[in-house]
Amino acid sequence: MAASTNKESALLLTLVALHLSLFSSCVSAHPPSSSSFPLSPTFYAYSCPNLLSIVRGVLSRAVEREPRMAASLLRLHFHDCFVMGCDGSVLLDDQPGFTGEKTSNPNRNSARGFEVVDDVKAAVESACPGVVSCADVLAIIAEQSVELTYGPSWTVLLGRRDSTTASLSGSNNDIPPPTSTLAQLIASFQRKGLSVQDLVALSGSHTIGNARCTSFRDRLYNFSNTGRPDPSLDQGYLRELQARCPPSGGDNNIFNLDLHTPTEFDTSYFTNLKFSKGLLNSDQVLFSTPGASTKNLVSTYDFAQDNFFNDFAVSMVKMGNLNPLTGTNGEIRKNCRVVNS
Repeated sequence: MAASTNKESALLLTLVALHLSLFSSCVSAHPPSSSSFPLSPTFYAYSCPNLLSIVRGVLSRAVEREPRMAASLLRLHFHDCFVMGCDGSVLLDDQPGFTGEKTSNPNRNSARGFEVVDDVKAAVESACPGVVSCADVLAIIAEQSVELTYGPSWTVLLGRRDSTTASLSGSNNDIPPPTSTLAQLIASFQRKGLSVQDLVALSGSHTIGNARCTSFRDRLYNFSNTGRPDPSLDQGYLRELQARCPPSGGDNNIFNLDLHTPTEFDTSYFTNLKFSKGLLNSDQVLFSTPGASTKNLVSTYDFAQDNFFNDFAVSMVKMGNLNPLTGTNGEIRKNCRVVNS
C-alpha cells in the first residue's frame, strides 16, 4: 500500500509540474497586458458555459429589428479598445463627479447601441451573476455582429475585467477622426501597436453602417479649406451627397458607408474606394493618397474576400487584446453604465 501511495504522489507531482510548465509557456506566448493573466477562449467554460449562446439570442433579435445595429455595436468595441484598452470604459454614463466618454467628439450624438448591450448584460447576469465583464460582453457582441451580417467569425479571447475610470480626453485624442489623412491614421494605429495591414483590414468594417453628414461635409464644399470639393470624389457621387448634405443644416442626416450592400459584411467597401466613392476622407485616403502603401491592400481585399476576412479576424483579435484589465485589476460591473458601488 505504501509503495502504491508513493507512486501516486510522484505521478501527481509530475502532472502539477507539467501543468505549471504549460501555463508558463501560454503566458509567454501572449502579448503583455496590464497583468500576467492572458486572455483565453475558455475563460468562462465552467463559470458561464452558455455565455455565447445567451449573447447570440439577445443580439440576433436586436439586429433583426434594426440591421444597422450590428455596425453600431462593432464601432462601440473599436471606440472602447482605442481608449485605455478594451475595458468597457465607453459604456460608462456621466454621473455626478464622474465624466465618461459618451460626450467626446467621436461619440456624442453618434455612439449608439448601449441599450442592446444592457439587454445582453442583463441576460448574462440572470444566468451567471457577477461573472462576465461588460468588456467581454462587448467583445463577444462585436464578433457576433460581424457574423450576423455574413462576415467572418473568430475565436474571441476572454477574461477582461471592467475599468472603474474613463477618459474623455483619451476618447477625443486617441480615436482617429473621419477627417484623418493617411499619415495620421497610420500613426494612430502604430501608437496602439497595430500595423498598416491592421489599419486597412479594420477600416473594412465600414462595409456596414452609416455616417452623419457632419462627418464628411467639408469634403463636399470646403476640402482642406480650399473652398472646393475633394477632387478625389467621384463627381456623380459628389452630387448625390450634396443633395442630402447641404452646406449648413442636416448634420444628422445619415448615409450608408457602403453604397451597395450597407447591411452585408463583404468587400464592396474596397470596390467603392477604387471608384472614388469612399464616404469618409479617412476611407478614401487608403486608395487615393499618392504613393500610398495601403493601395495594394485595398486592391487585394477587393478581389479576394477570403484574404480580407482572414486578415480582419486576425486584426480584431489583436485589437481586442489592447491593454485588457485582467486578474484582480478592475472589476466585474453589475450594470455596464455605472461602476459598482
